[in-house]
This record gives sequence, structure tokens and C-alpha cells, in this order.
Amino acid sequence: MLKLACTLALLLAGTAPLLADDMPMNADGIKWGPAPAVLPAGAQFAVVAGDPSKDGIYVLRLKMPAGYKIPAHNHPTSEYVTVISGNFHIGMGDKLDEAKGIELTAGGFGVAPAGMNHFAWTTSDTIVQVHGEGPFAITYVNPAEDPSKK
Repeated sequence: MLKLACTLALLLAGTAPLLADDMPMNADGIKWGPAPAVLPAGAQFAVVAGDPSKDGIYVLRLKMPAGYKIPAHNHPTSEYVTVISGNFHIGMGDKLDEAKGIELTAGGFGVAPAGMNHFAWTTSDTIVQVHGEGPFAITYVNPAEDPSKK
């Protein structure tokens, strides 16, 4: 777990240019960049507040294309997700199973408690806002599905 947290910290360090420095901000002021390698390729990522690689509260946004999938995983701290736009599906369990999820649309909100295995996918271009207590860490249920290991 410590190894994963350290790896994530190094990956997030590369997102320093994406850290928010102007507050408050409108959506057009958000600085997007590629998502860290711990997430499947194809998404964009922006830090809105805080620093996910450090202790403390963070807020980030994830912009995902239609058909984007995040395999079953968990976090050591609770994760809070608000849908900004699009169709975001989330389910609880050890394997991504589209029959076992719920669709959240703009304004929808979900919580994945610390240690709970969950998965997600999109059916349209989607933006979610995620906040939690750092440092952010992710552990994939099936290590072979960890994109940072590919």
C-alpha cells in the first residue's frame, strides 16, 4: 500500500501545472491535463483545490469520454463524487458489472466509503468532481487491471 501511495504521489507531482492557483474560478478557468497513469488512459484531470498527493482535503475533476471504464478498486479514505455533466455509472463490488450499477446524471452524488470496492463507467462524455482526504491512493481489486502496471 505504501508503494502504491508513493507511486501515486510521484505521478501526481507531474500534475503540478494543473493545480488550481486562482480562486474562485469559473469552469473555463480550469486547467486540464492527462489523467495520472493510475487511471485508465483517455481521461483528462484537473485539480480544483488542495493537493491530492498530500495530507488534507482535495477537490479534483475528471473528464471522461463516452465508454470510459474504471475497473473495481478501493481507496483508503472515503471518496465523494458529484456529477457535473454527462452520465456516470457507479456500482459496488469486486468486478465491473454494468448490471449492478446506478446511473447518476448532472447534479447526482455518490459516496464510496473507505475500503469499499467500487467501479464506474460512462455512457456519454462526462465530467465528475471528486473530493476527499489526501493523500489520494487507489488499489485495484484485480492487480492485472491496474493501468499503471501496463
